[in-house]
Amino acid sequence: MVSVGMVGMVGVVGVSEYNVDVGVIEIRDHSAKLDRKALEIDFVANLGSRRYYVQSAFSMPDDAKREQENRPLRHTGDSFRKIIVTADTTRICRNYDGHTIINIQDLLLNPESVEL
Repeated sequence: MVSVGMVGMVGVVGVSEYNVDVGVIEIRDHSAKLDRKALEIDFVANLGSRRYYVQSAFSMPDDAKREQENRPLRHTGDSFRKIIVTADTTRICRNYDGHTIINIQDLLLNPESVEL
């Protein structure tokens, strides 16, 4: 089975141009008994000085799911492009954190759309 994320990465970075890894962000969580918590970023694509952080979500129907997808991206500590790919029917937009939200079909039809 092919996921939204795997297909999305082909659209974002091509097949062999970028080095693609899974990202883990470690944050301090003072509300829990443990001081540190690991948050996963689905894909981190690198080529030279270019980097994309990509989260993939089949759907983001509510605030809780949107927070789940945005939270790791907020904690990267840099200004590289952050993208959330979803199967939801939505226009390409940026959220209040500056993350690009794009529909998987739009991404595949126009890979340059992540630069908007």
